[in-house]
Amino acid sequence: MNNGHFHPTESSANQLRSPQPQPIQMQPNPAQPFQAQAFPAPIQTNGQMAAPTPRSAESPRQISYRISHQTEYHYSEPVAACQNQIRMQPVDGGNLVCHDTLVRIDPDPNSWDEHSDYFGNLVTTFSIESIHTALRVVVESRVTVTKPVISDAEALIPWEQALREQTGWLNPHIEEHRYRSPRIVPSDSFAAYAGESFAPGRKIVEAALDLTRRINHDFRYDSTATTVDTTTEEAFGLRAGVCQDFAHVEIACLRSIGLAARYVSGYLRTEPPPGKERLVGADESHAWLEIYAGEELGWLGLDPTNACLVSTDHIPICVGRDYGDVSPMRGVVLGGGTNTLKVSVDVAPVEANSAPASTNGKDVGESSLGKP
Repeated sequence: MNNGHFHPTESSANQLRSPQPQPIQMQPNPAQPFQAQAFPAPIQTNGQMAAPTPRSAESPRQISYRISHQTEYHYSEPVAACQNQIRMQPVDGGNLVCHDTLVRIDPDPNSWDEHSDYFGNLVTTFSIESIHTALRVVVESRVTVTKPVISDAEALIPWEQALREQTGWLNPHIEEHRYRSPRIVPSDSFAAYAGESFAPGRKIVEAALDLTRRINHDFRYDSTATTVDTTTEEAFGLRAGVCQDFAHVEIACLRSIGLAARYVSGYLRTEPPPGKERLVGADESHAWLEIYAGEELGWLGLDPTNACLVSTDHIPICVGRDYGDVSPMRGVVLGGGTNTLKVSVDVAPVEANSAPASTNGKDVGESSLGKP
């Protein structure tokens, strides 16, 4: 039997880029607040990036989704035991409401537990103590996402004011995102890059979105340029990577000038190319970031992979200091030889009053872990 070894973590890095930045639209009338825009994102098909799908810049005020995230491991030799954690279950907060969630695990786990981690993410821990050659985890959720609305007064706050509102012992869960983390180390190089966007007195939303678009413009989306273990400094030097790298780089830039920024993992709704049917299971995980933009505005979502503010096409699942805090699935196995990983994600808009993902947290024939 082989010695125990780690499951490779399921990466949220392989996702979606729109090459065309869009201009921010500021509305001077206080009665008509500025709203985050939605932008087209390309579909990834058989490893190739397809052309962006034309889409109106005006996204709906609210969208409900049914999400299915399936992870399968197949082993070359039997596994005697395994223990895993998954972070794929959405929680209420911000602009998201989770209506229901169902977790299915095959083979049946011998033990399982749910808890909220330090950052408020819902974590399921389970162990399997029987011989198996495959592991399948399916998480199904039904959520509603509401478009963020930014008033003119909030959009016009200078970034230095937002910086002043982040410091102090009264805001430990904000201030902790201003400093280094295991995968993100602030530096003078990152500060210099950010400084081109954050001129003295510039408005926080305008400056943050400018930095987001500059990263989108200056960096090449290339899934072969980096791996899940590539450092933020390496990705910054390469000027290339995927959404995980883009988010890490922008967080490093913001922290290097003293602003709080945190990593977000989740999903991005995609559209099929014109004339093509939507492919079930062809979606993927995505990553972006949030900057703390002051007491009034709070956390503001930014997507440097798509050069936009986060809106109803983005479905947040977990937050943390960097990717290491939010990887969808991780664990350790005893035995197993080599393994292959297959991930299938499906994100489908549904009617708000559609049937729930589960019935009393159970799915006949498989182990089911519902919301308690």
